[in-house]
Amino acid sequence: MHDNPFSDEELAARLTAFRRIMAARDLDIALVSTPENIFYLTGLDHWGYFAPHLLIVPAQGEMTLVTRSMERVSVEKQVRNASFEGHSDLETAADLAVRLLRTRSGVRERALTVLEAVRDEIGGGISRIGVETWSSGHSYGFGNAMREGVDADWADITGAIDDMRLVKSPAEQALMRRAAAVTDAAAAAAIEIIADGASERDVAAQCMNAMIRAGGDPVGFGPFIRPGSRLGEEHATWGDGSYKAGEPVFLELSGCVSRYHAPLGRLIHLGSIPDRDAEMAEISANAFNAVLAALQPGKAAHEVYDAWQAVVDDAGLAHYRRHHCGYCVGIGFPPSWTGGNKVTGLRHDSGMEIRTGMSFHILSWLMGTGRGDFFVSNTVLLTETGPEVLSTIQPDPIIR
Repeated sequence: MHDNPFSDEELAARLTAFRRIMAARDLDIALVSTPENIFYLTGLDHWGYFAPHLLIVPAQGEMTLVTRSMERVSVEKQVRNASFEGHSDLETAADLAVRLLRTRSGVRERALTVLEAVRDEIGGGISRIGVETWSSGHSYGFGNAMREGVDADWADITGAIDDMRLVKSPAEQALMRRAAAVTDAAAAAAIEIIADGASERDVAAQCMNAMIRAGGDPVGFGPFIRPGSRLGEEHATWGDGSYKAGEPVFLELSGCVSRYHAPLGRLIHLGSIPDRDAEMAEISANAFNAVLAALQPGKAAHEVYDAWQAVVDDAGLAHYRRHHCGYCVGIGFPPSWTGGNKVTGLRHDSGMEIRTGMSFHILSWLMGTGRGDFFVSNTVLLTETGPEVLSTIQPDPIIR
């Protein structure tokens, strides 16, 4: 979280592609507020996104990034394709953005504001502005201030850049592989000391130590390491207890390199694995492999899920259903590695087209079946030659 990982050529290609979308939607300006999307277009990688950032993208000309003035050093060090406009803590990013869009800026000498320049190009009249209304960086008050302060035709562009991000460039794929190597190092370190009597905090500490030493950056969230008795707590982490023989340990985590994440999940058994759970492990592995076989360009997401479900049904578990068998991963800022406040899943009802360059956290999850429990998950990258499983930690049952 200290540098821009992208080349000028990579960033220029993304901006060109986004401006094609803007043109197709007849937009004069786009206001980007999702941290992952601002990072995607500019490469700004820092923890300042807790405060609103607004990237003003005109149909032509230089972009402008608006956020707190105190971020100037980081922004000017990392961002090469946008100017910076900072506001004091006595006002908001919306206040400054409104001024930039509708009045002459007193910050820098220039003939026209962004909005005036656009209106000059189109011959006057109301500009059409696109905005991400479903964004962690776009609160109700922020959006309301913008609409009250700027006379424009407003359009929702939520998801436009998110869809662009689904297909990873070669440079992004390289970052995904590096993130997976960090994931493996962290998972291996945790598994090494998981044992009867091991402290939950010691396991988590060793995991995070290995994650950082392997070249990892601060993660979006996690790691999630907890005893099986707390499995249902979903996104809860380690506690004050210790692990006990006969109880499984849930492990789900991701390394991070330049905001790219590659999660994996394992269920660790202490002492031995019950026969019923071993049976679920075999079914889980078969279902995972069915997903790999179904991950083909042109397929719909629901076809991939159906392939997973078919294996589960054939194993006599037709009553068991999941909300998805995986989801898209890549860029992630806290508090998530899913790329924002939406999970783009491989669901039974999703028509999303599978495309080469996509990356997924594939989960073959059989917990609470009534016949046993097991799960395995890995990050999978769909390359020109087929699915590539990025994780190297063994998918078979791990007994400590």
